[in-house]
Amino acid sequence: MTDGLGSTRGVRAGVVLAPMTTYKLGGPADWFAEIEDEQHLIDVLAATGAVDVLVLGRGSNLLVADAGYRGLVIRLSGEFVQIVVDPDGVVRAGGAAPLPRVARAGAEAGRCGLEFYAGIPGTVGGAVKMNAGGHGSDTASCLISARVIDRFTGGRYDRTAADLGFDYRHSNIEPSEIVLSARFSTRDCERAAAEARIRGITRWRKEHQPGGTFNAGSVFKNPPGDAAGRLIDEAGLKGHRCGGVAVSEMHGNFFVADEDATAQDVWDLVWAVRRRVGEAAGVWLEPEIQFAGVFDRTGDELMGSETVG
Repeated sequence: MTDGLGSTRGVRAGVVLAPMTTYKLGGPADWFAEIEDEQHLIDVLAATGAVDVLVLGRGSNLLVADAGYRGLVIRLSGEFVQIVVDPDGVVRAGGAAPLPRVARAGAEAGRCGLEFYAGIPGTVGGAVKMNAGGHGSDTASCLISARVIDRFTGGRYDRTAADLGFDYRHSNIEPSEIVLSARFSTRDCERAAAEARIRGITRWRKEHQPGGTFNAGSVFKNPPGDAAGRLIDEAGLKGHRCGGVAVSEMHGNFFVADEDATAQDVWDLVWAVRRRVGEAAGVWLEPEIQFAGVFDRTGDELMGSETVG
């Protein structure tokens, strides 16, 4: 079906993905399409056949392999970034809408409940898929429903929050499903109060997380009742390095890349840190960062109480 993809409107071959991720690492996608409306998405998906598909948001929790991605990468734009606040306070946002913009739209309308999104550099689609959260709240607490499309069947349907099986950094969104849009509940509040909370969250991020560097946010999910950053710190791993990537001195759950780093360096550090924490604390961390493409395995990936990755 690659011949079909190559002749499909808006699909390009060999597009380098590194500039579209916060790590600025990784090779090209075999195929790439920027899609601005639902019909265009339907047309592209109909041409994919058995080709693997990756939906790329803001690239803030994604590591692309140095050899690139053997499949189609889709980036949603146009109608998929729109945000509307209804008179009843429901916030409707496209799957590619940036979460900080969702937070600000709610606040500007005098609606509270979405301010925590100001601290998450992702998109609505990623938030639904991963139950993104922070600062005492998460997507499960405010989502009304999400509209999805199944890439294999073309079926489009609404999934309510109760349907999505939300857990910590988890939903039951299938790999074949793409989030088109979502609806969020809010509550009435003073605009000034909501905007002050957003400023506080933004300030907290600047004070506690490394900024102005190449990183992908939290590398590992927090284990129940603990924090991945604390465990990494306790294992003496701040500053620990693989090639051009090091554990941040500011926050142990952030890995910072140098300009000469490779994606393989990040991969190696992720699994080396997981092994060291597992050996020191008996806790085998689960990566929150998503991996796209093929990496060289070191053996650390297979260690622990269960196989991850």
